[in-house]
Amino acid sequence: MSTSVLDRSAAQVDEDLLPCRQEGPELFFAESPADVELAKALCQTCPVRSACLTGALERREPWGVWGGQLFVSGEVVARKRPRGRPRKNEVAA
Repeated sequence: MSTSVLDRSAAQVDEDLLPCRQEGPELFFAESPADVELAKALCQTCPVRSACLTGALERREPWGVWGGQLFVSGEVVARKRPRGRPRKNEVAA
């Protein structure tokens, strides 16, 4: 069985520098939009972020935060929408 580029990259880095190894995995698969944004922010300083994102794109990860991006149904989406019906009218910022 061959190891992935991500596995090889992660093996060369101190685990204390990998946010996904320091935080619980549920943060990177959270339902809450705020938690998803926190997971994405934590990924920004990760030394293997690029390899993680590349691997997730190749595998078409079904969901979760990978390489600082949110995947939903195998596609990268900009942000997590909260549950429930969307507003009928736009809210002024």
